[in-house]
Formats: sequence, structure tokens, C-alpha cells
Amino acid sequence: MSSPPIPPKAGLIITAHPGDFVWRAGGAIALHARKGYRIKILCLSYGERGESQFAWKKAGVTMAEVKAQRRAEAEAAAHMLGAEIEFFDAGDYPLRTTPAMLDRTIDVFHALNPAFVLTHALEDPYNVDHPEAARFAQEARIIAQAAGHKPDPNRAYAAPPVFLFEPHQPEQCNFKPNVILNIDEVWEVKRKAFEILAAQKHLWAYYERVALNRGMQGGRNSGKAMTYGEAYQRLFPEALEVLA
Repeated sequence: MSSPPIPPKAGLIITAHPGDFVWRAGGAIALHARKGYRIKILCLSYGERGESQFAWKKAGVTMAEVKAQRRAEAEAAAHMLGAEIEFFDAGDYPLRTTPAMLDRTIDVFHALNPAFVLTHALEDPYNVDHPEAARFAQEARIIAQAAGHKPDPNRAYAAPPVFLFEPHQPEQCNFKPNVILNIDEVWEVKRKAFEILAAQKHLWAYYERVALNRGMQGGRNSGKAMTYGEAYQRLFPEALEVLA
């Protein structure tokens, strides 16, 4: 008898708003999708109140219309990057997660068994939705590894490493990157995903500069040529057999 097929490795992104996964983790998403990983994005809100500046400039626009625009943008951006996306519609400014959202996210952890998780920095005095999403992601990860929560003796699950993506104001968020990912291979894909986010077009050039700065730092620290990079802070220690 033939063995059952081995599922592809997977990555899970838990994001407060639609734009966040593009600006901060679009390179990682596209890079791993290109390598055959299954990438799933859990988008906790549509960012309809505080993350849709240009959408609200249209006279007479309604909340439902802004939500629909942001959903369409996020779906198109996720598709371009090679990911699937699921929305929770929890609202933003403020973002308030619920027990039902937590239960669903735990199920996603179990079903996906991700090799890594990407989410927000733990602190952000400019946007409390972001650390709330990070707290939510950590809680789901912790509960998902509990053998007695929805017990299943046939379930193979290991708590994955968590990487925090770069906030808009890193110095004010106590963000200390210790991982720089080379995204040269997929930069053009990420840049095209920027242009889907019409409601936040004021951020396109800013995040291109961020990618160039991190690429320069990545090159200096690795000794390998790098033009575009993404910075991450690893939340848990990495266990090694040798240091180099």
C-alpha cells in the first residue's frame, strides 16, 4: 500500500488589518508560497475605520462600501502573493477579539500545523489593534498545543516559531529585529501587491524605502548582496546543535 501524501509545509499570518500583511510580510508570504508552502492569512478586521484613509474621502461612502473595498483589495493582494485569506470582521479602532474567533483560530492551527507564524509586534503606542492581534495569535498558539484542548490522539502538532513583523514606528514599539529576510526574488510581486491597496496609497513609497533600508542592513550582516529585505523579531529562542 502506498503511503498517504505528505502535506506541504505551511505558514500562518495573523494580521489586524488588510494592509498589514502586505507592507510588513508580503515578501515572506510570496517567497514561501513560491517554494511550495501553503500560506494562510487570518485577517481579523477589514480596517474599515482607521486603516482606510483614502476610501473615506469619497463623499457619501458607507461603512459597508468601505468594508467591501478593503475585502476586495485584501483578497486580490493575497492572491497575488500566493496565499489564501480568511476574514473575521471583528472591526478595528478598536479591534475586539471574541471567544468564537479564538476557537476558530485554534482549529486553524490544528488543521494547518504551520511551520511558522507571522504577526505584529508586542507593543505599538500608535495602534493598539496591532498588539491585540499579537496577543491573540500567542493565545491561540498556546492553547492549540494543549493536549487536553479538543483532544485528538491522532493529531500531530508542534508549536511553531513566531516571528513579529516590523511595525510602522519600530523605535517606539521596542522592536528589535534579529532576522532579516532576503526578498529580492519576490520584490516585484510585493511591490505590485502594494498597488492593489488603493485605500492606503500614501504608504506605498514609505514601505519601499523600508525594504531598501532592511536590504542594506541584511547585506552588511550577511556578507551577501541583498537589495530588499524584511525585518522580523523572533519571539522564542532558536535551538541549535552548533553555532555556525
